[in-house]
Amino acid sequence: MKLLNMRQFFLGFIAFFFFCNSSFALLTPDGVNYEVQALMDIKDSLRDPHGVLDNWDRNAVDPCSWAMVSCSSEDRVVSLGIPSQGLYGTLSPSIGNLTNLQTVLLQNNNISGHIPTEIGKLSKLQTLDISDNHFRGRIPSSLSHLKILHYLRLNNNSLSGEIPLSLAEMSQLTFLDLSCNNLSGPVPRFQAKTFSVVGNPQICATASEKDCYGIAQLPLSFNVNNTASPQAAQKSKGHAKLALALGSSLASTCLLICGFGFILWWRYKHNRQMFFDVKDRHHENVCLGNLKRFHFRELQSATNNFSTKNIIGKGGFGIVYKGHLSDGTIVAVKRLKDGNAIGGEIQFQTEVEMISLAVHRNLLRLNGFCMTSTERLLVYPYMSNGSVASRLKAKPALDWGTRKRIALGAARGLLYLHEQCDPKIIHRDVKAANILLDDCCEAIVGDFGLAKLLDHRDSHVTTAVRGTVGHIAPEYLSTGQSSEKTDVFGFGILLLELITGQRALDFGKAANQKGVMLDWVKKIHQEKKLEIMVDKDLKNEYDRIELDEIVQVALLCTQFLPNQRPRMSEVVRMLEGDGLAEKWEASQRADSARSRGNEFSSSERYSDLTDDSSLLVQAMELSGPR
Repeated sequence: MKLLNMRQFFLGFIAFFFFCNSSFALLTPDGVNYEVQALMDIKDSLRDPHGVLDNWDRNAVDPCSWAMVSCSSEDRVVSLGIPSQGLYGTLSPSIGNLTNLQTVLLQNNNISGHIPTEIGKLSKLQTLDISDNHFRGRIPSSLSHLKILHYLRLNNNSLSGEIPLSLAEMSQLTFLDLSCNNLSGPVPRFQAKTFSVVGNPQICATASEKDCYGIAQLPLSFNVNNTASPQAAQKSKGHAKLALALGSSLASTCLLICGFGFILWWRYKHNRQMFFDVKDRHHENVCLGNLKRFHFRELQSATNNFSTKNIIGKGGFGIVYKGHLSDGTIVAVKRLKDGNAIGGEIQFQTEVEMISLAVHRNLLRLNGFCMTSTERLLVYPYMSNGSVASRLKAKPALDWGTRKRIALGAARGLLYLHEQCDPKIIHRDVKAANILLDDCCEAIVGDFGLAKLLDHRDSHVTTAVRGTVGHIAPEYLSTGQSSEKTDVFGFGILLLELITGQRALDFGKAANQKGVMLDWVKKIHQEKKLEIMVDKDLKNEYDRIELDEIVQVALLCTQFLPNQRPRMSEVVRMLEGDGLAEKWEASQRADSARSRGNEFSSSERYSDLTDDSSLLVQAMELSGPR
């Protein structure tokens, strides 16, 4: 028994000793945590108008309880995510000292200056997104040192010069976006399956030039050989001896650090994310942030007294007009129906709250609003390329690469609403008409008038059915229960609209089908005749392997039972070329099991639900309890 106690004591001492070693390994010669110092350098080089970095403290023992910072189980900083916070200033080279970083998300801010070459020191980095900022100068060739980087977005900046040829050597890079910069010179033969250089006037000004987009057909094979050299092993032994000496001499300090670290950990674990529901906020003031409040006469003048000639869109809750403000800015003005009614008031508050809280490069930004006793108006940026629905009918036709980018951009916008936004949001009317296109044909998810806040206590709510027939998930249509999986279903239909160039209810009419598409899609997919459904305007200029993959994603998204559909995070990964084969194989096995049990297929059941001829009205808007 005494021997057992001695052994337990010895093992406990060893564990404590190694913890002390790891703690002191993070300290600079001045006794400061080097990750704290690096993050404070980053904060000092930026301006933070919304105070999101206020709890960053240079006297902290570690930064793991700080906002926008995530740590590993060993208390190393592995993620820095500060998107869409209005940050400006420059990015400090000290970011290169955060050597355990795996993810950096700084997109949709106003950061300027050069991209620090020191980012190339982040050997564990897998995701880097600094898009939609004002970075200038050349792309540092040191980025090619990031050997395990999978995802890189530098688009919508002011980068110039030639694209470093060394980026083509990044064998594990699967997604690369360099669009909408001022880059020049030849386009390297990137190994990334998906890449874009469109919007660089000296390379791909019109998006029709060769080599603007990635067209690799097969997933890449990755080298995972990480064997260390003998010299590195020898150096590691020397570091271990140094750590042992430090640990022995400073054991008392380590105890203090452990106690303080426990307090920080406890506070971090109890800092729960809270969500709220619209129903609970009707008596609170609408938080309008920095939105501009317009005068009604200003918008009346901008739209030429809401002339019918300026109408650019109509929806279930209002009409959208093109407007020219007095300073020359072109805007889109949404004039809500029955603005003085109770429903209009709720709609107005909902939409203003949704859009002001949800800020992402793939979501429509709200510029301002106008509210009078009889009018409710919302002011948005004008989208020069209109909606996906209108562009699918226009000439010239959207090419295959652009359609893929639209699908991925819309998926990222919905992912933000479902899993990254606080509070979580359900859109409830995902369709081609509600996906807008900016100057670079980047997908912008619009119309949050039908959005619904997710209450953290319930996975779904029963409410009035709102949306467009052909895009509405079966469980929502029959019961009024909506969830984020309702949007996933609508996104699956959107994918099919992008492929076919047709509205959901029109799909298949050329083949004498019923208005509902899913039976037909599944049938021709099984028969491997997908070319029948492809938009004729593409003129066979598409990748057949990619076509099959996108149809598979669409069929996964439109499965009958909500819990069988993927989450939007999974959808994004599948569209980027990760995990589709496994997900599709699992779905096929489940379908086979259901067939043996004499169950109806997903598409058959959905057809039964929508076979009522009263539902086959094109673009029918539903409103009211079911």
